[in-house]
Amino acid sequence: MGKILITGVAGLLGSRLADWIIKNTDYKVVGIDDLSGGFSENINRSVEFYKFNLVDLQALKGVFEKENIETVYHFAAYAAEGLSPFIRKYNYENNLIASTNLITCCIQHEISRFVFASSMSVYGNKYEPPFNENLPQAPIDPYAVAKYAVEMDLEIANKQHGLKYTIVRPHNFYGINQNIWDKYRNVLGIWMYQILNKKNPTIFGDGSQVRAFSYVDDAIPPLWNASQNDKCVGQIINLGGIKEYSINEACNVLINVTGLNIKPVFLEPRHETKYAWSTWDKSVELLGFEHKIDLEEGLSRMWDWAKKQPNRERFIWPKYELNKGIYDYWKTE
Repeated sequence: MGKILITGVAGLLGSRLADWIIKNTDYKVVGIDDLSGGFSENINRSVEFYKFNLVDLQALKGVFEKENIETVYHFAAYAAEGLSPFIRKYNYENNLIASTNLITCCIQHEISRFVFASSMSVYGNKYEPPFNENLPQAPIDPYAVAKYAVEMDLEIANKQHGLKYTIVRPHNFYGINQNIWDKYRNVLGIWMYQILNKKNPTIFGDGSQVRAFSYVDDAIPPLWNASQNDKCVGQIINLGGIKEYSINEACNVLINVTGLNIKPVFLEPRHETKYAWSTWDKSVELLGFEHKIDLEEGLSRMWDWAKKQPNRERFIWPKYELNKGIYDYWKTE
């Protein structure tokens, strides 16, 4: 039996999927992560773990030569949409070049299935939600451009080299093992960090932006099915919650969960898609997706976990690649 490789194995989706596979199947799991955004404590002890960045093609080739990889889940990325215009080189190296390195190795070693975690951000702000998978991609930031480029590269790899891929477009997953110490991504985690450090949660703009949030446990069986169901080969599938919330509403849910008497602080607007949620019919049909855990319950679980976490130093970029247009909040805090 071949092994399953998970990139980004120390992150939210990667670590939780690894746990599920080890508990529920006979597969061995190989994991890669450079620990720039995830933490070693998240990695199941049964994972054969390699620490490096996928930009290092030689290190990646070494893993494929040593391990009998059958299936690949590619979660590794730096998913900071709003920050990506100001770290363009880093964004494309870690979200595009790293991905093409992985695809190259998968073609060379004839792996059986490749599941790629793309992003709902590829839809941009051109369309009225909910976004369905047939809409042409229209990214509005470098992060989404990188995800779109990987999607196109996978299509070419399939047509030219026979690589069997499935593209999953997750949106706004949260939960236990999420990085709450990064000030640039994962809004629910950002708020938890702020509240734990006796600060008010911050909101860009007026808070009328709309998202559909999804608890991570609801995603894991569908992600497994993405590599097991032959009907998923060559498919693009949205994956995420069925109920949308304004950012103001989501913040109020979290505040109620904490039981604290606090209010959000509103900041200058930023360049982003204002209304973004997706259809979920295809994920139900092909992946067996079920939205079981609502936002209040999911945030309660995550809050209980977050309160027990170590007081890690918050990640702040020491120097942006581009300062022009950077938001005042990111300049001053």
